[in-house]
Amino acid sequence: MYLMKERNIQLNAEWDVIVVGGGPAGCTAAIASAREGAKTLLIEATGCLGGMGTAGLVPAWCPFSNGKDMVTQGIGKKIFEEVKKGMLHVPEDALDWVPIDHERLKRVYDEMVTEAGATVLFNTMLSAVDADDNGNVQAIITSNKAGLTAYSSKVYIDCTADGDLAVWAGAEYLKGDEDTGEMQPATLCFLLSNVNERAYLDGPKLNPEKDEHSPAISISNSDDYPLVKDAHMCSVVTGPTTVGFNACHLYGIDNTDPMSVSRGLIEGRKLADQIKNGLAKYHPKAFGNAYLVATGSLMGIRETRRIVGDYVLTIDDYANRRSFEDEISRNSYFIDVHPSLNSKGKKAAISEVKSCGIGESHGIPYRCLTPKKLKNVLVSGRNISCDRYVLGSIRVMPPVMAFSEAAGMAAALATKIENYDVHKVDTDYLRQRLREEGAYLP
Repeated sequence: MYLMKERNIQLNAEWDVIVVGGGPAGCTAAIASAREGAKTLLIEATGCLGGMGTAGLVPAWCPFSNGKDMVTQGIGKKIFEEVKKGMLHVPEDALDWVPIDHERLKRVYDEMVTEAGATVLFNTMLSAVDADDNGNVQAIITSNKAGLTAYSSKVYIDCTADGDLAVWAGAEYLKGDEDTGEMQPATLCFLLSNVNERAYLDGPKLNPEKDEHSPAISISNSDDYPLVKDAHMCSVVTGPTTVGFNACHLYGIDNTDPMSVSRGLIEGRKLADQIKNGLAKYHPKAFGNAYLVATGSLMGIRETRRIVGDYVLTIDDYANRRSFEDEISRNSYFIDVHPSLNSKGKKAAISEVKSCGIGESHGIPYRCLTPKKLKNVLVSGRNISCDRYVLGSIRVMPPVMAFSEAAGMAAALATKIENYDVHKVDTDYLRQRLREEGAYLP
């Protein structure tokens, strides 16, 4: 064991709320916290806000509606509508599977977070957490070009997606399949440009999983493209002659293991090139001259840790469209669990759960955001308290933005409570404020 010498680390203790992670969860949480008057710092490991919607190159938003009502409203709706304004090929009233302009979304997040009054700190990694024996986080330690810096606040919101802050502070968590430990596979999204749009739109379907009754092109299981192991091939026009892909899977990736992620990124870039070459071979009218213009700098991770909170949302809650007295958002996305190579049969176990129909949704309670063993920490994003089946539904951007607005608002309210205990937030008042700000809470 290497024993490091003692260091004096500068402490910055001027904040009411610190949000760690600047994806859709962290951005909406920071906006809501600052809007409620809390002095808010948003710490992000990369050089832009937005996470998978920007640096990750996810090509389209998942649905914002249940076919009747817009289920994600409030801050999420404002972000969504602001991005659409700059996309001439997107209808103004479009709500579901809408393409993303990644560069415009970066600027929208920048503007909305800073205009709300939050401060952003880019290129900064969470490196350690100091918590006392009573579950109170005293400070976090970060690293960037300034070296190591400690930050202290009254309340912390863990929007790291992997629950890093909460786990390092002592929170209990669940991870992966209860029998095998396997997690949903990852995907590295990418963009192809110089695509013949008309041939792409009018030609054969690329994703037989989504459209079983249409002619489809599949390049999986080919000796020429050995990394293409499945037919998952979601794609959409994101700009002139440009098609964004959320395509194929990277198996066995654990986002809490840096070596695993490094291997996945290298394989993912090779995989994107093989997909491009396969499309050029089998669909030359659309992709014969296509150019691989970018791969995501973030890998699309669907599952890691789930923090154990005061309530664990379950697939039964989804199936029964359950409501809760302390619910802070609604969700209607289908149960989208991507099977690992060794557990594909388990997908049948949840296939009997009917997706939300037109006008249907279920509630997400505030108690899913409050870690059992921690006092001044909230979690938000795909790391909230839930089972892994319902995680397949609530992990995508629209529902995440909805309950993360509540997280930011609750954090600001907790700064005014004795000992800053997030478990004692008045959820009746929280729900009232959310409704006042336009949240969908029927």
